[in-house]
Amino acid sequence: MTYKTVLLTLIEMTPTPVSTGIDTGGLADFLRAFFAPLFLVVVSVVALFFLFTREITRFVQFLILAVAIGVIFYVPNIIEVTAKAIAGALGIT
Repeated sequence: MTYKTVLLTLIEMTPTPVSTGIDTGGLADFLRAFFAPLFLVVVSVVALFFLFTREITRFVQFLILAVAIGVIFYVPNIIEVTAKAIAGALGIT
């Protein structure tokens, strides 16, 4: 009986292996929170420049590009979903 108790105690005392990889769980959220406001400031300044110089065609082109890039910043998991959809369409998965 005591041998079983000692063996169970030793099994419980063995340390669990430490993960050697980098924890990137919150990396995407951190980058999104860091770069999203900066992106909005840059878009605003450039859009105002195009409006004040009356380059409406370039303003519209820039606005379409800014919205497309903004979707990547603000919609969570859009890159993963898009990559899976492209891979499925190509028959890779």
